[in-house]
Amino acid sequence: LNPIYFVIFVTAMAITHTFLDFVPSVFLGCPDTDTELSILPGHQLLKDARGFEAVYLSNIGSLLAIFLLVIISIPSIFLMKDFYELISSVIPYILILVLIIVIFTEKNKINSLIVFLLTGFLGYSLLTLEINQPLLPLLTGLFGSSNILLSIKNKTKIPPQKITKPKINLKKPIFGAILSAPLCSFLPGVGSGQAAVIGNTIIKQDQKEFLVLLGIINTLVMGFSFISLYAIGKTRTGAAATIQQFLGEISSSEIILILITVIISGLIAFKLTNFFGKKISEKIEKINYEKTSYAILVILLIVVFLVSGFMGILILIASTFTGIYCISLNVKRTNMMGSLILPTILFYFGLG
Repeated sequence: LNPIYFVIFVTAMAITHTFLDFVPSVFLGCPDTDTELSILPGHQLLKDARGFEAVYLSNIGSLLAIFLLVIISIPSIFLMKDFYELISSVIPYILILVLIIVIFTEKNKINSLIVFLLTGFLGYSLLTLEINQPLLPLLTGLFGSSNILLSIKNKTKIPPQKITKPKINLKKPIFGAILSAPLCSFLPGVGSGQAAVIGNTIIKQDQKEFLVLLGIINTLVMGFSFISLYAIGKTRTGAAATIQQFLGEISSSEIILILITVIISGLIAFKLTNFFGKKISEKIEKINYEKTSYAILVILLIVVFLVSGFMGILILIASTFTGIYCISLNVKRTNMMGSLILPTILFYFGLG
């Protein structure tokens, strides 16, 4: 089988995922209002009977990202190598600057620092263990099972949903994404959440604009990862790393084919996301939320055990309780990305 077929498949799946992953993130694992600062904007809209609106806004953002990627891909290819060489020696200091920005945008800066350090040292200690895919149980616990357990504990009730498509000013999210999304292409450990916080700090946005910003950044980061693989040989996503394993260095014709795949899969994914978002919105109040949450927890346990073994289950338990504690401190969950950023900073300073 020609490896290029597999590359097309991986690219299409990765881009489609950046569209569709907002559907479960909005409709599943919705926490209680006692931790309102840690509630994702999509969860807040879900509680206000506007879950589809949250999916629609992020979906519009992801679609915009496809067109933005087409526009800026050519200049990015030519500029990325020189820019990376310029900043490569100061990457740990830029990561520290990102950390400072994220912490100082919080109302409770002490709790934000506690969350960053706690998850950071958890990540540092776990990533040194010799187990398969340690990030799977670590991030699943911090961001997945912790939310689901809280939603079960608080017996979250989802109201009947309204199907609405709001009007939105796209200028702020587009500008914020263009300024912040490239960070993820150059800085290891910096994810879409941190880029969105920085973009929102530079250009203040309301709830709806922020959801569009998240959609743009989420998809743009994935697209940029393919460009950075071609331009500087660095992988910042699992999809790009998989493509590198199959192709090694990417040729000009291959990056063009990848970008064409991005466009086609993005257009299809936009339609699919709207379809699934609408269908789930129409039926979610009829679904037993508690039983669904338990089923998802069981699936997560099975996946972690199959991939990372018994040690992975122990890591999942530790990271889940850490995630619950961090959410109880009532700060944004992007602070828990300290689990990746702190080990990266220590690694650059020769302490990893």
